[in-house]
Parts: sequence; structure tokens; C-alpha cells
Amino acid sequence: MNNIYLQLWLTFMKIGAFTFGGGWAMISIIEREIVDRHKWIERNEFLDLLAIAQAMPGILAVNISVVVGDRLKGVKGSIAAAIGTILPSFVIILAIAIFLTPDTIKNNEVLSRIFKGIRPAVVALIIAPVITTARAAKINWKTIIIPVAVALLIYSKLPFVSNPILYIVLGAVGGYIYYTRSILKNRKEGKA
Repeated sequence: MNNIYLQLWLTFMKIGAFTFGGGWAMISIIEREIVDRHKWIERNEFLDLLAIAQAMPGILAVNISVVVGDRLKGVKGSIAAAIGTILPSFVIILAIAIFLTPDTIKNNEVLSRIFKGIRPAVVALIIAPVITTARAAKINWKTIIIPVAVALLIYSKLPFVSNPILYIVLGAVGGYIYYTRSILKNRKEGKA
């Protein structure tokens, strides 16, 4: 198939149709499709795009499809990938709204069992990209304290301290300072 727009649309439509649990559950599937199967981008670049998608307002799954589509084919690629991600959910939700009432869903034993069965799979789909991202970001036993501490502080629900935006800003500032200092140190050592 030579049409990259169609490939983007079909790839993200497949991801959108068969992934339950939201953006984080989709990340490992998106990574497998984009990096491993199609080889459209490298793993490190995917992680950079993932960071950009997380920093953007909105739904993570749509954001990652937009940045990947943009990286591959600009605005038209973004549109194709975003529509592919959104369309399956839209159609499923529309069908549910037309054919099932909230009481029907709540009182239907089969649907209830199906959703209870999906929950553990969603947890696994969320944990998988966390582990992959940690490996690619070279998080080791020395640096694991940072994500663990941030997760605990966010979980604490304390005012101001539990705000994730605070840690995004602190991470950006800390990264800028750290890498600026390491560049200056390398230049200084190179001149000596």
C-alpha cells in the first residue's frame, strides 16, 4: 500500500478500535505499530513525540496520533491519523447511545462481566508502556526515585503539591539546567 495517508488512517483506526482504557493503554500498541511494524520513526523519536503529546492539552491518544501524523506527513497526516483514532470510538459510543440505555448496561449481567474482564487487561496495557518508556529514558535504580516521588506526591492529593503541571514545569527547568551545565562542562573540558 503506497498511500501513506490511508496507511496512517487504517493504522490508527485499528488502534482506536481495539484498545480499551484510554491513551496510556494505547501507547504500547501505537509504539509497536509505528516503530516496530511500519518503521516510520525511531524509538527515541517516538518517546520525544510522546512527551510532546503528553504536554499538549486534550486526549493523549488523539494527541499522539496528531504528532505522529504531523511528523510523517504534516497537517494532512495529522488529520488522517486523528480521524483514524477518533472514528471507531465515535461509532461505538453512538451505537451504544442508540441501542442501550444506562439501565440496560447497568443491569445486563453479560456486559457487566465483559467490562470486569477487560479491567485487568487495561492495567497491563498501561503498565507496558511505562516499563518501555522507563527503559528508553534510561531510568535505573539510581534515578527511579524521581518518578516514584512525583507519583507519590501527585497521589497525595495535597493542595499545590499534587498538581501534575508543577512537576512538568520542574522537570523542564531541571532538564534545561542539567543539560546546559553538562554542555558547558564538556566545552570547558574540550578547551582545556
